[in-house]
Amino acid sequence: MGASMSDRYEAFVEEAAALLGPRGFTRDPELVGPWLTDWRGRYTGRAIGLASPDSTIQVSEFVQLCVRHRVPIVPQGGNSGMSGGATPDESGNAVVLSLRRMNRFRHFDPSEGQITCDAGVVLQTLHEEAEKHGLRFPLTLGGKGSATIGGLISTNAGGTQVLRHGTMRNQVLGLEAVLADGTILDTLTPLKKDNRGFELKQLLIGSEGTLGIVTGATLRLLPQTGGRIVAWVGLPTLQHARQLLLHVEAATGDTLEGFEVLPDHSLRAVLDHLPDARAPLAGTHSWNALFELVGRPGEEAQLRELAEDVLADAMERGLIDDATIAANETQAEAFWLIRDSIAPAERAIGPAMQHDISVPVARMADFVEHASPAVEQKFPGTRAVAFGHLGDGNVHFHVLAPASAVRGEWEAVEGKKISAFVHDLVTDWDGSISAEHGIGQMKRDELGRLGDPAALSVMRAVKQALDPSGLLNPGKLVPLAKEGGTA
Repeated sequence: MGASMSDRYEAFVEEAAALLGPRGFTRDPELVGPWLTDWRGRYTGRAIGLASPDSTIQVSEFVQLCVRHRVPIVPQGGNSGMSGGATPDESGNAVVLSLRRMNRFRHFDPSEGQITCDAGVVLQTLHEEAEKHGLRFPLTLGGKGSATIGGLISTNAGGTQVLRHGTMRNQVLGLEAVLADGTILDTLTPLKKDNRGFELKQLLIGSEGTLGIVTGATLRLLPQTGGRIVAWVGLPTLQHARQLLLHVEAATGDTLEGFEVLPDHSLRAVLDHLPDARAPLAGTHSWNALFELVGRPGEEAQLRELAEDVLADAMERGLIDDATIAANETQAEAFWLIRDSIAPAERAIGPAMQHDISVPVARMADFVEHASPAVEQKFPGTRAVAFGHLGDGNVHFHVLAPASAVRGEWEAVEGKKISAFVHDLVTDWDGSISAEHGIGQMKRDELGRLGDPAALSVMRAVKQALDPSGLLNPGKLVPLAKEGGTA
């Protein structure tokens, strides 16, 4: 007979420590513990240890070690994901593979607008590095201070600039990854035309570490904007917000960088959560919109005049109740801080079920107006709150628990029923149950229940082909085949 489970892990630990050194591998509970629970606090697992390689070669060698010892690997970036995709299960059989030590910029070509970096580079650090050279990376989100490039690629993250620039998939020019057998796949050199078979980097983007471990990327950069104009608008309904979006798009064209919506409930939650926050407008408005225009250097005066004209026209048409334009950069940042603080503000209120959903852009306002009362009627005492990226058909549809709900218990029982109901509604409206946060472990079974059978079959076949031993991020993203079905 082979070695016992404990003997096998003891040998693995010894080899991992020898390979990665004291900084690269630890079993210290105080060092490992913070990385065993997801950002929302919904999933907590156990692990053999925490591996932190400092190079792609070390990742490759470590993966080969895991293959020899049949140890599952849970890749992890900033641990700021929303679907439990970077958290190990409770078995304790897996090792957490952190990419945070891999945080170097490898190559920067400002003339081409390209930068190559390690997967562990933090998004905010990338923004700062690009800014030094008069460039910018056109993707941002509330967790930019912790989210890593590898994590953003693995979940195909969105953010507030998708309306103009697309998701993370659109920003990746080249990719480096370690596959399930330790092979290094290097497609870092960007080519505008390349028809040598499958587009492998696109297959890995959004795969949540189930097909390969992203270790580096070549990303596109854009010229810095010369200035920006940020406006806050009060509206009577979400339908008015939709009409305002169409009005602004028609009037401003490519200068429109982002368009976000939030109800009064979300605004009040943030004002209670942030002591220094101030409401941008006087009075109460059922809905609020936040939009940003950007232009080339020297165009700020023209942008402001454009924004003023657009808002004046919208007021005359009865689309808006009130509006204000940020007087300076400090006020513009304050407006965006309100938007970026909704999730933590709601978390402070109490338990909630968060749904990252999308439906066809033209139907989003109709969906929210239909789904919100439907949820509240079926689950008395709850409150449905929708906010987010109206321009790309993606809203965060949160259902807040009744005041008497016990955190943890409510989510596990009533919360699951609510999510199933919401996902059924989204599917009926030809939408997606995951717009930008990934599937992880939170939505894996729901994807299996509601996903297209043909698409699920292809996903399972790809997973089996690239990771036949099932060691890469097991239990995430790819639904299990139903009994009697095809795997």
